[in-house]
Amino acid sequence: MKGLLAVPLSILTTALCWGVYGVVLNFGAKEMQNSRLLPFICVGLAYFAIAVVAPGLWLRQYGEQGAWSATGAIWSFVAGAAGALGALGIILALTFRGNPIYVMPLVFGGAPVVNTITTMALGKSFKNVNPVFLAGIILVIAGAAMVLVFRPASHAPTGAAAVPLAYADVARIVGSIALTVICWGVYGPTLHKGQMAMKGSRLRPLLCVGLAYFAIAVALPFAIMPLVDDPGAWTTKGTLWSLAGGAAGAVGAIGIILAFNFGGKPIYVMPLVFGGAPVINTFASMAFSPPADSVSPLFLAGLVIVVIGAITVLVFAPKSAPHPAPTAAVPKPPSATPAPAQT
Repeated sequence: MKGLLAVPLSILTTALCWGVYGVVLNFGAKEMQNSRLLPFICVGLAYFAIAVVAPGLWLRQYGEQGAWSATGAIWSFVAGAAGALGALGIILALTFRGNPIYVMPLVFGGAPVVNTITTMALGKSFKNVNPVFLAGIILVIAGAAMVLVFRPASHAPTGAAAVPLAYADVARIVGSIALTVICWGVYGPTLHKGQMAMKGSRLRPLLCVGLAYFAIAVALPFAIMPLVDDPGAWTTKGTLWSLAGGAAGAVGAIGIILAFNFGGKPIYVMPLVFGGAPVINTFASMAFSPPADSVSPLFLAGLVIVVIGAITVLVFAPKSAPHPAPTAAVPKPPSATPAPAQT
C-alpha cells in the first residue's frame, strides 16, 4: 500500500514542480530586468544545493547501493551538462519575450520525442517503428505549429505599449526552445547509462548532474560576465524567484527517481509527467501571468494535441530487440560404461 501511494505522489510532485518551473523562472528573469546570466546562475546554485550538497552528505553518512566508476561519472556529467544547457534555453526563450504559457508545453512535447529517438538509436530499435509511434510524432509537430501560430500575446511592461513579436524574435524563441528540447531529450538516456555504469546507484549520478550544473550554470557565467554585455542586475526578488525555479527543477528530477525506486515503470511514469506538467503550466501561467489577449480555442487545441502526441510517442515507442536465446547445449554422448545390472 505504501508503494502504491508513493508512486503517484512522486509523479504528482514532479508534474507540479516542472509545471510551475517556467512560470517561476520567468518571474526571476523579469525581476532581474531580463538578464540572461543571473537567473541561470541561481538555477545552478539551487541544483548544487539539492543535487550535490544533500546527496554528498547522505552518501557520507549512510552510503548507498552501487559504486563509483569513471564511465558512469562521465555519462552522468554529460547528462547534467545537457540539463544545464536546457535550462539556459528556457531562460533565453523567456528573455526573448517568449511566454511560459506556450514555451513550456512545446518543451514538454518535443523533449519526449527526442528522448525516444535517442533511446531508439542507443538500443538500435529503429526497425521496430510502428505507425502509431509515427502518428504521435506527427501530432506533436502539428500541435506545436498550432501553439506557435495561435499563441496569446504577453502583457507589455507597465507604462509601455504592447509591441508584437517580430519574425527575428520568434526565430530566437523557437531556437531557444529547440536547444532545450534537444538537451532535455538526451538527458534521460545519458543519465540512465551513467546510472547503469554505477551499478544502479541513484545518488552518485545525481551528484554528478549537480556538479555539471555548477560548472556550466555558475562557474562559467561568473567567468564570462566581465566579457559580455548582459542586461539586468541582481535583485532580491529576482534571486529568490530564480532560486525557487532551480529548486523546482531539481525536486522534480528527484521525484522521477523516487517514482522508479518505489516500483514505478517508465511506461506510465513519464507519460503522466509529460502529460500533466504542460497542463499545470498552462493553468499556472494563466493564473499568475494572464496573457494580454483572450486565449484562442485553437491554441488550447494545439496544447491538447501536443500532450496527446507526446504520450503516444512514449507509450508506443519501439522496444529494443530482445537478446537472442542462448544456444541449446549439445547433449553429451552416452557413456560407454555399461550400466550396473539390475538386481
